[in-house]
Amino acid sequence: MTSQSPGAPLAKDAFVNGKESLIEYIAAGCKPKKNWRIGTEHEKFAYHLSTLEPLEYEGPSGIRALLEGLTQFGWEPVLEAGNPIALSKPDGSFVSLEPAGQVELSGAPVETIHQTCDEVTGHLQQVKAIARELDIGYIGLGHRAKWSTKDMPWMPKGRYKIMRDYMPKKGKLGLEMMQSTCTVQVNLDFESEAAMVRMYRISLALQPVATALWANSPFKDGKPSGYLSYRSHIWTDVDPDRSGMLPFVFEDGFGFERYVDYVLDVPMYFVYRDGVYIDAAGQSFRDFMDAKLPALPGEKPLMKDWIDHMSTVFPEVRLKQFLEMRGTDGGPWSRLCALPAFWVGLLYDSEAVDAAWNLVKDWTFDEMQAMRDEVPRLALKTPFRNRTVKDIAIEALEISHKGLGNRRCLDSIGLDETHFLKPLFQTAHSGITPAEEMLNAYEGRWGGSVDPVFQEYSY
Repeated sequence: MTSQSPGAPLAKDAFVNGKESLIEYIAAGCKPKKNWRIGTEHEKFAYHLSTLEPLEYEGPSGIRALLEGLTQFGWEPVLEAGNPIALSKPDGSFVSLEPAGQVELSGAPVETIHQTCDEVTGHLQQVKAIARELDIGYIGLGHRAKWSTKDMPWMPKGRYKIMRDYMPKKGKLGLEMMQSTCTVQVNLDFESEAAMVRMYRISLALQPVATALWANSPFKDGKPSGYLSYRSHIWTDVDPDRSGMLPFVFEDGFGFERYVDYVLDVPMYFVYRDGVYIDAAGQSFRDFMDAKLPALPGEKPLMKDWIDHMSTVFPEVRLKQFLEMRGTDGGPWSRLCALPAFWVGLLYDSEAVDAAWNLVKDWTFDEMQAMRDEVPRLALKTPFRNRTVKDIAIEALEISHKGLGNRRCLDSIGLDETHFLKPLFQTAHSGITPAEEMLNAYEGRWGGSVDPVFQEYSY
């Protein structure tokens, strides 16, 4: 993730001082373009090579053994109740666990796509080195190709226990989201509130296009699911309070305050105190600010409580002290590098931002919502006005390509960042997503089995 601005008005241990302090916290993320950074995150499934089953936490080849093995590369363990549940480095990077043991790299804030791709490459080399010792493998997909969610393990993290109990009260697919999905996302900076608003609107409008380009989750329980991005479909029935397309982003007056109001209206999950997650599921952060939170009566929130609460909203694009692009399936190495390239090209160059805004500015919210609803099933074939998402994707990629070219960020052999878009152009021009490639293989050379995906698509 991009790092917190040194000018943030409140320390994490300071008490929240009214709504204005919450607005000030987000506004402290504003920084000049010369200080903009790129933070890439990706999740992957780990599995036993002998059985293709997901890793349990304990055991000689479990998640704990994986985390402990990675400490040989300079990672420091992060403990909860004595259990390693994450790893950290001084540069701000983390290795962490999703609820069923999906392994996530949250990269350090870097300046170029070359650097973020080097970071991803180095991480994969490290986890593969440990994999050889433990006889395990990794695969980048948006949803588990095999094994039912009910058979998934749970990692020993207190916040997941609270979410596990609460989510089925809000939607049918929340637990499946937690245990059976993986994503890749990028976190990007902004220089002002006005710039954030424009970037948010562009990225939210185009998020379904990114979902289509990265569609990589056609299977569920060992069979075709009927969707090209089943992961994206899952998000339509997780929790309407905290996910979706956010129509207010496109309304007049949108800015930091309106987003804070939205987050304040989202029910809480927990409060973290002295190493323990306290169940506050369904309770109100507004009540917390008035010292009326049932879970902690008489106490007022600290700034770190607000930061935690902000992390429990899951819209397609999320605002913190930076913007998070959240719409895409996990995938192979080339697409982990392509995701930050796509969004940096669109949003980090002024000419590209103008062109991207011209592309989406007259779209109605109903049109955007309809596209988002259809993309999980149809991906690039989704109709939009008198054309398809494929056509929009090509146009967006051309804008991104121009933006990356304008940045003139060269690697050691003189290549700029545009080459990271190559796999996306191939997908867009062919109209065939990674999901459709897998379905063709399933119906052909795989003979109706998903097992070969673990050989052909593993890292």
